[in-house]
Amino acid sequence: MTRRKPESELRYHRKSPLPNHLEPGTIEESLTRLLPTDTIRQIARETGFVVRERKIDPVAFLWTLVLDFGVQLHRFLEELRVAYVRSSELEEIAYASYYLRFTPKLSAFLRRCLEVAIANLPQEPGRELDPRLKAFVQDVVIKDSSVVRLHASLATKFPATRSRKVAAGVKVDTLVSVTANGPKSVALVGERTADVKGLRLGPWVKGRILLADLGYYAHRLFAKIDEHGGFFVSRLKASADPVFVRSLKVHRGQAIDLAGQRWSEVAPRLQREVLDAEVELSFKKRAYNGRSSSDTFVCRLVAVWNGEARKYHVYLTNIAPERLSAEEVATLYSLRWEIELTFKEMKSSYALDKFRTTKVEVVEALIWSALLTLVASRRLHNLVRARQPPELRPRYPPIRWGKAFRRTAREILALLLSHLGLGARVDQRRYTRLVSVQLTRLALDPHVTRHRPRDEWST
Repeated sequence: MTRRKPESELRYHRKSPLPNHLEPGTIEESLTRLLPTDTIRQIARETGFVVRERKIDPVAFLWTLVLDFGVQLHRFLEELRVAYVRSSELEEIAYASYYLRFTPKLSAFLRRCLEVAIANLPQEPGRELDPRLKAFVQDVVIKDSSVVRLHASLATKFPATRSRKVAAGVKVDTLVSVTANGPKSVALVGERTADVKGLRLGPWVKGRILLADLGYYAHRLFAKIDEHGGFFVSRLKASADPVFVRSLKVHRGQAIDLAGQRWSEVAPRLQREVLDAEVELSFKKRAYNGRSSSDTFVCRLVAVWNGEARKYHVYLTNIAPERLSAEEVATLYSLRWEIELTFKEMKSSYALDKFRTTKVEVVEALIWSALLTLVASRRLHNLVRARQPPELRPRYPPIRWGKAFRRTAREILALLLSHLGLGARVDQRRYTRLVSVQLTRLALDPHVTRHRPRDEWST
């Protein structure tokens, strides 16, 4: 269990000036706008998590899960029960009564609260896209999934894949928004479920760029994104062999005539630093009345030579060359690392993937609570970044932020519960200053000149 930081250690920056420190009230008010108290109580009643509020207050219960369980990396529910009683200063509750609250109704309650929080996350300052992207899109979204390992006894319910021994796991399928600086949607699926099945396209993709890895590679999917008015950037699958239509870049000297040739024919002879061309992709449509037909889709193929890897990195996109150059398409794809950092933050800082329980209902509830912790963290990340001058904002990276948020979460919980009248009253100005020191100073990356690819495309 992580040791609580003594108050004496939280004061060591007091004599130093605070860079745009948070004003009293902003932290707790920002979190209550993310998840309004009345909404939490309404969802608790609608899902059946509470019928009559006696010993368990759904608001205090939720925020203790979010701001104590995940960030303190508790391993047992007894630790969480103690944290709930201590933080809320409510009547003592027996372990058995507390444990019995972890039911499918609790999972439904937390999932619904997560949906509300995700919908409210973009409403406060997040990140702004680079003018090159803002000229034609409103957001960049990144799709991926990460496996959470569970107790082996749950292998029947959540069978693992590619495992030599009995193992259990569940996929956290996530869509991350760059402008919101956090998840746009989250779903729990079986580990054996194909990634591409978790990507459901619709009108939401219009005016957005989707970045996805090869697990979501499908020519039919690319064509559908284009039909909806969206954009995509994807690596070219090794087994794919598109047909070239024409070159989009004029080259000096004797250039290869691309028209009608396949990638497998061109690649061995390619000597250009950059290849930018139109290609035709073939795919099968969905079966209708037992019959399926073939179709084609024309998009852009970009190949950029990588000197370190000594090979071409090849991408497919429907972004026009007048919007982004071939080199810009390649660097834009590096934004996909954003979702990898999100998964790393959840697992290393917010207790995702730390479960020892053998009860399915407990597993699901704790996964949803870890995701809620991430969303709450990103809301305050947006708040702190918005208070800084533009030159300092890139120096608040997610992983470093997550560590600072963990160290401060109990003080944030005390502030919030006091504000809601559910915990001991605290000196608001004093606690806000302690939190400001932690969040604005400890989360600041000391490396001023460090290269951060994500900041090439958003601020």
